[in-house]
Amino acid sequence: MCGIHGIYRLDGQAVEPSLLSAMGNVTRHRGPDDEGMHIDGACGIAMRRLSIIDLAGGHQPLSNHDGSLWLVCNGEIYNYRELRVELQAKGYHFKTGSDSEVLLHLYDAEGDEFVHRLNGMFDFALWDARRRRLLIGRDRIGVKPLYVLQDGQRLAFATEAKALLALPGIKPELDHSVVASYLHLGYVAAPGCIFKGIRKLPPATLLAVEDGKVREWRYWRLPSRIEHGWSEQQWVEGVRAQLEESVRMQMVSDVPIGAFLSGGVDSSAVVGYMARHSQQPIRTYSIGFEGGEAEALYNELPYARQVAQLFGTQHREIVVKPDVVGLLPQLLWHMDEPLADTAFITTYLVSQFARQDVKVILSGVGGDELFGGYRRYLGGHYAKRFNTLPTWLRSMVSAAAQRLPADRHSGLLNTLRLAKGFVASASMNPDDRYRSYLQVLGLDIVSQLMLKSVAPDQDPLATAFASAGNQDELNRMFAVDAETQLPDDLLMLTDKMSMAVSLECRVPLLDHNLVELAAAMPSAIKVKGGRLKHILKQSLGDMLPDDILNRKKRGFGTPMGAWLKRELAPLLRQLLAPEVVRARGLFRPEVVTTLMADHESNRIDGTDALLALMNLEIWSRVYLDGREPGDVALELKTYIA
Repeated sequence: MCGIHGIYRLDGQAVEPSLLSAMGNVTRHRGPDDEGMHIDGACGIAMRRLSIIDLAGGHQPLSNHDGSLWLVCNGEIYNYRELRVELQAKGYHFKTGSDSEVLLHLYDAEGDEFVHRLNGMFDFALWDARRRRLLIGRDRIGVKPLYVLQDGQRLAFATEAKALLALPGIKPELDHSVVASYLHLGYVAAPGCIFKGIRKLPPATLLAVEDGKVREWRYWRLPSRIEHGWSEQQWVEGVRAQLEESVRMQMVSDVPIGAFLSGGVDSSAVVGYMARHSQQPIRTYSIGFEGGEAEALYNELPYARQVAQLFGTQHREIVVKPDVVGLLPQLLWHMDEPLADTAFITTYLVSQFARQDVKVILSGVGGDELFGGYRRYLGGHYAKRFNTLPTWLRSMVSAAAQRLPADRHSGLLNTLRLAKGFVASASMNPDDRYRSYLQVLGLDIVSQLMLKSVAPDQDPLATAFASAGNQDELNRMFAVDAETQLPDDLLMLTDKMSMAVSLECRVPLLDHNLVELAAAMPSAIKVKGGRLKHILKQSLGDMLPDDILNRKKRGFGTPMGAWLKRELAPLLRQLLAPEVVRARGLFRPEVVTTLMADHESNRIDGTDALLALMNLEIWSRVYLDGREPGDVALELKTYIA
């Protein structure tokens, strides 16, 4: 686990070591244990290392026996032991016990096809000195990020965008073409990037530079074929076996390892299978928030405690009232790009807590996408029932629903918020209905907000729907999530926030074999009769009690909407004041003011929309205005003093 970066000079000039050092210094938090670089004329690759496997011998860059191949790799290859044995049988000799070294010899044996043999989370850069060729790539699901900058003189890459800003001639400029998409979704979807001139390499993608030419291609996509020949019991057994194997493989480590535990189905399953394959008690970590009703809705500590007792874990929990004002500038610096998902705050806090004891953590991220765990996946289920009502009754209900209050931080108001959304979308086609659930702001509101009309480069959701194939409705939703929200929101924040404290976070539910298995599962049994995660829950029936399997779901976020109405209200009003919005020159102040008023009065739940706007302003002060995060934090604290 580390951060990688490098430069390929398209003009043939030699790479300067000082530039690679400057890039590495920016991402020292990703690899405080070691650093290294290799320069061969016009190509230079480098890394910062967090030592996890082969602590003494895993220094990078790695090379083969004659120095014709050089590699830097970020992440973990979970099947490296099996691949190592196979390669040794073919006559390859290994210098280290590192999991990354298998990439060198696999590439030598199989060329670019080697990537299909890897089971892991990774991004890598491989220099083939024989061909004067640079190959970079990213794992299938997009667990590890990779950014690319290309101009007439060079192609540069880095695990974090901020490392590319250390290069000469590169300054942080806003890419106006992605702002509308950011406001629509609450994150910047690949290949877009908030920085002008920088882009994200999409998941499951390879990029090669050879003879001055750049070629990029996708090597894996989510399977679109649904398997209708299996019985429900076969699916249960298949999921159970593959999930256990995924967890077992991802427990490989030469340093202490633990698990995030929320008490939900996904994290509880991970902990349960870890306990089966460990001779020592598993270390588990949970977080809760101090406060009133809104904070209580996000407090899952009693459930986590129950699971910890069930599996005899070495459990620690922390209850916090986070200094959000002090945290946001620093966390947005780490994130590289603004986002509207409050889970990045929670993930950072629990990662910081766990890092006191362990260097590797396992998480339940991905289970909701794979097995149908989000309430939005029930949209079609409820729409069918709603549309059987007489027309006059549907009209009456729809009119009444529009007047319902909306607030996710009260039990009753959150139920009304969900009902309001379901009724409003019932008459839409499936794709538009799903878009209405995913969006932070509707495209019409985004258009009203934008001061200048800038044609977006792409509509990420439309692109994802177009490539989703003709699966049934639920599996189309899964395919869209796998192309957009999963890699560019959830996995991005998981990587950036855990690595901000030098903690490696693994996601066994996103093992590509398990992903492919889930993608082939018919929707009718994945979510059965309105029961979310039906097959996953059935597969865990012998491990987890019913009150864990069937309890109401809560997101892994913060009660931000409530805070924006209470203690953070002065911060919101200052950051989005008309004169501030006008000075930034992106949005119409009167539209922003209306959004704030509608949120405060519960006419809408504007939590994500306001957070998107607020975080973009804070991000702008750090990156566009060139201010230190600590300086920005001090200024923000004066707003609520």
